[in-house]
Amino acid sequence: MTVKRYDNKNMRHLFIELPYYTAEFLNVWMQSDSDEILNELYDDWNGTMIYTPDIIEFYKNIKSRCPETIFHGTDVGHQSDTTGERFLDYLEANNLEDSDRYSLAQEAVEQGKYYYKISDDIYRENKMTENFIREFDNLSGESVMGIYGGAHTDFDAMDNNTQSVPCMANQLKKVYTNNIYSEDLAWLAKEIEPIREDTITINNKKYTASYFGKEDLTGFKDYAAREFWRLENAYNDFKDSSKTGDVLPYDNYPMQIETGEVFVIDYTKTDGSVIRGYYRSDGYVWNGAPSTEEFAVE
Repeated sequence: MTVKRYDNKNMRHLFIELPYYTAEFLNVWMQSDSDEILNELYDDWNGTMIYTPDIIEFYKNIKSRCPETIFHGTDVGHQSDTTGERFLDYLEANNLEDSDRYSLAQEAVEQGKYYYKISDDIYRENKMTENFIREFDNLSGESVMGIYGGAHTDFDAMDNNTQSVPCMANQLKKVYTNNIYSEDLAWLAKEIEPIREDTITINNKKYTASYFGKEDLTGFKDYAAREFWRLENAYNDFKDSSKTGDVLPYDNYPMQIETGEVFVIDYTKTDGSVIRGYYRSDGYVWNGAPSTEEFAVE
């Protein structure tokens, strides 16, 4: 999709769901002869859903196949104490403290600090919109492509967590009317292979467990992260296990879900404790969304 837009539509500006300073670092890396910057960014993403080898290949493919790409980061300041501070140091080392880049990087850092301090999802959605408009309007009407999570790209949706304000795309549609187009490719992002295979023992039986990664939950109550496994060939063993009443919609998972599967999710809290949950996909629909249901393991 990105290459087609680049080749056929002459789109050189790629808007991404990352902070301003991360995109600026990617632009520096695009002109570099090494992957040092990309590898440092990848290390900063440890604990997030994009900390997978696929993301490295994604950006390397852009560099090799779409070398004139210019990245624009429009999210609040995630990784402000690592990527953000390192980018400010980079600008200072190049005597750019008085530049617009420095001011925008500082602004993104402050946005991130505010967001994580009070977990204000309304603030984030509005800032993502403001940052997008700023970056786009500075391009004097050039065509751009954006890659964002599905929670931000539905023209009719409200923000995903509070349902209090229009989501980013909903707000942008009101500004740019018929000049903006959105396509849901979320299913494509979930077409992934397991990162590795582990073994999980339940009731003295060993199961092959396909591991799909770790998601950062910083800012969500007192949770730090969660990790996902799919238990292979386990459904018949647990299909009659009693349910707890907890549901987890499919869109919470990093991979595709099919009916008749069993999942293990470890939730790590900010105090370091871990809570393990067991879920199965019976074809249940909750509030219009296909969902897994938690079951009890004795």
